[in-house]
Amino acid sequence: MRRGIYSVICWLAFTTVKAQQLPQYTQYMLNEMAINPAVAGKDEFADARSNNRYQWTGITDAPRTYMLTVHGPIKAKNMGLGMHLYTDIVGPTRRTGLSLAYAYHIKTGEDTHISMGLSAGMQQWGIDGDKLILRDGGDENLLTKYQTAYIPDFGAGIYFHKKDRFYIGFSAPQLYQSPINLYRNVDEKGRIVTHFNLNGAYTFDLGEDFKLEPSFLAKYAMPAPPKIDVGVRAIYKNMVWLGGAYRHNDAFTALVGYMFSNYLLVGYSYDFTTTSIRRYSSGTHELMLGIRFSRKQAATWNQQK
Repeated sequence: MRRGIYSVICWLAFTTVKAQQLPQYTQYMLNEMAINPAVAGKDEFADARSNNRYQWTGITDAPRTYMLTVHGPIKAKNMGLGMHLYTDIVGPTRRTGLSLAYAYHIKTGEDTHISMGLSAGMQQWGIDGDKLILRDGGDENLLTKYQTAYIPDFGAGIYFHKKDRFYIGFSAPQLYQSPINLYRNVDEKGRIVTHFNLNGAYTFDLGEDFKLEPSFLAKYAMPAPPKIDVGVRAIYKNMVWLGGAYRHNDAFTALVGYMFSNYLLVGYSYDFTTTSIRRYSSGTHELMLGIRFSRKQAATWNQQK
């Protein structure tokens, strides 16, 4: 194999040892199911949420992430089921993941619960050879093909929360560090690595109509340095919110959102990049859409129409 193939292999190794592999998104406090399988079924209703992230606007082939989560309770058995689907596109590379989640919930006090969750699924890694430029000839036939690899993905998590007051969770996705093996008969060093996530939030009442919710998300994947997001939302009547966040050595963020009839959700965030890449990009956009499914929620919605 010539340098063309090895340049792709180097990308796999770089992804493994230098960076977080899982998709990054700003509105983490609004979609915990994407972080922790133990969240599945924590509410009295089923919930679906979609995050659509367009990173570093203005740069060709900049990262784009599309995410969908769905989860709901099985009340009679204190269980929850969920699903997490995502596609993360960076230049000629694409990662698509689908995992199913199971959680068991234990009541520990008045309105407090602890849950333990497991997830299992598959990831598809791919490289589009048509978008690669080789420094040396000889590998054109191989690199003009779309190379893919399928690998198993397992995760686990624990989650403790009090309804409408606080939550804290810990999760470990990609527990099995599977080799990626995009190219046969090539000694690749690329593999998925275990990530560790710790997140939480607390809601303070500021009178009858206003609430303040600080939140955080700490992420670690060895040997990359830890990363932390911290944010805060000011919430009016559980319906409208404004907020801000900071991602260490990366960006400042503005947040805004609206919940219609406690039923439909829309959220938007804009990242002001603090790294040198700001010279070439106008920032990052992220749009979230959500909907709740339950007879109780539907009845409330119908009464308010």
